[in-house]
Amino acid sequence: MSRIYVDRFLRFLIVIAIVAFGAAAAYYVATLTYPFIIAFFIAFLINPVVDLLERKVKMPRWLAVSATLIVLFAAVAGLVTLLIAEIVSGTQYLANVVPEKFQALVAYIESFAANQLIPLYQDLAVLFKSLNADQQDTIIQNIQAVGTQIATTVGEFIQRVLQNIPQLIAWLPNAATVFIFSLLATFFISKDWHRLMRMAQRWLPAKARTSGKTVFLDLKRALFGFIKAQATLISITTVIVLIGLLILRVDYAITIALIIGFVDILPYLGTGIVFVPWIIYAAISGDIPFAIGLGVLYIVILVQRQIMEPKVLSSSIGLDPLATLIALFVGFKLLGFLGLIAGPVALVIIRALHSANVFRDIWRFIVGRPTL
Repeated sequence: MSRIYVDRFLRFLIVIAIVAFGAAAAYYVATLTYPFIIAFFIAFLINPVVDLLERKVKMPRWLAVSATLIVLFAAVAGLVTLLIAEIVSGTQYLANVVPEKFQALVAYIESFAANQLIPLYQDLAVLFKSLNADQQDTIIQNIQAVGTQIATTVGEFIQRVLQNIPQLIAWLPNAATVFIFSLLATFFISKDWHRLMRMAQRWLPAKARTSGKTVFLDLKRALFGFIKAQATLISITTVIVLIGLLILRVDYAITIALIIGFVDILPYLGTGIVFVPWIIYAAISGDIPFAIGLGVLYIVILVQRQIMEPKVLSSSIGLDPLATLIALFVGFKLLGFLGLIAGPVALVIIRALHSANVFRDIWRFIVGRPTL
């Protein structure tokens, strides 16, 4: 009996070692070949369009790939150009509005300092003089320590920013190189897509082909479902923001709503990067009703996002709403806002592996039973 448990434990260690080695090897290979991984991902996304052009329009494969990449590149370039144009237009608008708002802000700060800070300072000065010498020294030392800490923190932040500037400049040529290699690799991978798939099928064992096909189809369905879900959530956010800004009678409401919808893609930033400074500025400048309106709009966006995200993700990806909610929460606790994406993705991968009976085969290997 003890021999059986020893064999099972050794098989379990073998599985753990294979998984750890495979993950480490995959990470190392990915750091060297990420332009081609990006290219494979783009080729995978555009392959349905290329197949459609090749089958319906009777285009040669290379021409269909070229046309799809040109249209895709033109769409991205057009979107970036439109965004830059809107930013320039918004900047010109702010250049006309900000000086007036800044003067109002300065007047408010002056009034606040004259009516609130100076009397408070006088009261604190009287209180400070009433203390004994030791208490005064302690307060002065604490103030100096706080000032030193603030100065050190600010200095370190500025130093990190300045140190990252050369890295950013050095990154630009690398980004251009990655873009060129990814574009060329996308063309060749997409052009030879079906041939590469047939080669992969010939090299893989029958069991790996069956399991791999199941996993691939589940991940494909989940990927497009995830893109659809994010597009739906961003569209809902943009519409709500647009309606709210129109009610508040904000200039350039459409442009601002589109920018906020675009920012909503970013997991670490989200709509808060626009709304929070905007609300603070409106409150400080004295426009309290407008600040309250922005705050209500921001709360509505946060609530609808929290309510709609599990439902939309579960319906688009095909996951159970409760399981999706658990994955979102666990991902958030482990990885922060990035976990809101990684959690559902991990759940999709686990479900795909379960559908392909990968976990069952691993368990059969550990307990020593032959796989079917």
